[in-house]
Amino acid sequence: MSTVEIVSFGYLHDAPPAAHLTIDLRHHFRDPHVSPDLRYMTADDAPVRAAVMGTPGITALVEATVTAVAAFASGPSVGTVTVADGCAGGRHRAPTFARALADRLTAAGHTVSVCHRDMGKGVIQR
Repeated sequence: MSTVEIVSFGYLHDAPPAAHLTIDLRHHFRDPHVSPDLRYMTADDAPVRAAVMGTPGITALVEATVTAVAAFASGPSVGTVTVADGCAGGRHRAPTFARALADRLTAAGHTVSVCHRDMGKGVIQR
């Protein structure tokens, strides 16, 4: 199996990090930021994770990303496969997705590291 680095980020903070595969979660998946009860929480909080993972299509995207990582890893070049996944602020959808992806990749035998570039940054007022 391969080594996989996952970086979650927020597009509103800075440009996406360099990656072999970049997943944009901004437009197709529920944004917990719109809920006043969830806005100031992060993916460290169970209600945020439940809201994100309860969004139709999100688990299918996790599985599709696992398949894409396996394709990159099966290529002739050896090295780390980097996946970047982003949402607007990097506090809710992206880190939740990153954790779900990491769990699934680890279960498949990959060595995985996760970095949440923007989860600790303040809430962007929008």
